[in-house]
Amino acid sequence: MKTDLELALECAVNVYHRYAVQRPLDDYLSKDEFSKLLKETAEPFLKNTVPPNTSTESYINQLFTKADANHDGRLKFTEFLSTLSLVAIDAHNRFHEGPGGDHGHGHGHGHGHDHGHGHSHRH
Repeated sequence: MKTDLELALECAVNVYHRYAVQRPLDDYLSKDEFSKLLKETAEPFLKNTVPPNTSTESYINQLFTKADANHDGRLKFTEFLSTLSLVAIDAHNRFHEGPGGDHGHGHGHGHGHDHGHGHSHRH
């Protein structure tokens, strides 16, 4: 049986390829493909991750710009992974900015706990 992390990583690869091989048929995400991918597969998650006073569209544009390391106007797979890490970091930070700050836990205690994202993880 695959672990949650294995399934998540496999899903990231599959979602990338589903959108990257649309038009033109290549292994890159255009800005439009990237935006469509996030809106169709992660919009509810993004709504909880977007920084205050920022629209989802603006956040997606910021992610694309940050990740397009070689400034070619498209994302290769490694650049796409950078956007996932940025979103995950933002989600983690937003979680800790809520009421109670660290939600009754500190990091580094070696225990698993549920962060309310539908999964739990261990530090």
